[in-house]
Order: sequence, then structure tokens, then C-alpha cells
Amino acid sequence: MIPTTHVVVKDGTANPAPLGLCAFGLTTVLLNIHNAGFTELSSMILAMGIFYGGLAQVVAGIIEAKKNNTFGLTAFTSYGFFWLSLVALIVMPKLGWCEPASNGSMVAYLSMWGIFTLCLFFGTLRLSRALQFVFASLVILFGLLVWGDASGDTGIKHLAGYEGIICGASAIYTGIAGVLNDVYGKTILPIGPVEAK
Repeated sequence: MIPTTHVVVKDGTANPAPLGLCAFGLTTVLLNIHNAGFTELSSMILAMGIFYGGLAQVVAGIIEAKKNNTFGLTAFTSYGFFWLSLVALIVMPKLGWCEPASNGSMVAYLSMWGIFTLCLFFGTLRLSRALQFVFASLVILFGLLVWGDASGDTGIKHLAGYEGIICGASAIYTGIAGVLNDVYGKTILPIGPVEAK
């Protein structure tokens, strides 16, 4: 009888989550500096939305698929395309391709993303406290943006900007924690991992 040999293939793919989190976080902070009233909506924000917030997150999501991480695939790919679609909503009317989205349309758009984010938040309850904060603050951000667009209240939009800066900064922290903790082989920046039950 021929002995059976079992071959174990080790996944040598790097963790894409820090890339996705930093791409989301940096772009979110920059957009919300605008929402808070500190800067104009310029090509700097739109370029970040296309290339870092958009394409880099899609790349991270694709790598998460290779690592068999359904949550990472769904989150990073979806938010990557969120940024690409948001830039398209801003740029397409300026190119004369279509009419600008109405306030009602933006309320519907942001509401759907808020509901989607709330659903993903429940997935973070099995992951880490840091991710829980990122997703919970993102749900609040979408809620404030919906409220601001529905009411036309500039003060609410500015409040959303400040809250969005906090949300983006928390994503940056979580992403950098993933990098530094991996590089040093120990916890440099804690993320509060949730114990499996």
C-alpha cells in the first residue's frame, strides 16, 4: 500500500486589512475636513476618493477574498466602490453627463449606505473593539449626513464633518495598529480583540 502524503499549503499573502482601513480612514478624514467647513471640495479630495479611498480599498477587498475573509471582502470592496460612486455623483454632472443628484436622492443614497454599515457593524462584534468603534461611528456619520441633507441645516453638516474626522481617525488608528503590531510581533497599539465564544 502506498502511504498517503498530506500537503499543507501556507497562505503567504500579507494582511490587506491595514491597507483598506488606512485608505478608508485618510479619505474619510479629508472629506470631512471639508464637511466641517475647513476646506473647499477640491481635486485633492476627489483624487483621494478615486485612487486611495476607492481603488486601494477594492484591491484590499480582492486580497481578503484570497484569504477567505468574507467580511473583509464585502466591507473593503463595497466601501471602495462607495468612494468611486461618490466621486462620480460629484463629477458626472460637472461633465454634463447627467443632472446633479437632488437632496432626496442623496438622502436615499446615504440612507442605504447607513443601513448597510449597520448590518456590517454586527459582524464587528466578533472581531475587535477598534473595528466596532469604526463601524459604529460610521453609522452615526451616515445618519448625520442624511439628517443634514434632509433638513438643509448647515450646522448638522458641519457636525457630521467633525464626527467624520473622528470616524476616519479611528480607522487610521486601527490600520496602523495592524501594521505596527505585525512588524513588532507584539501589541504596540491595542485594538481590543474580542474573545471567541
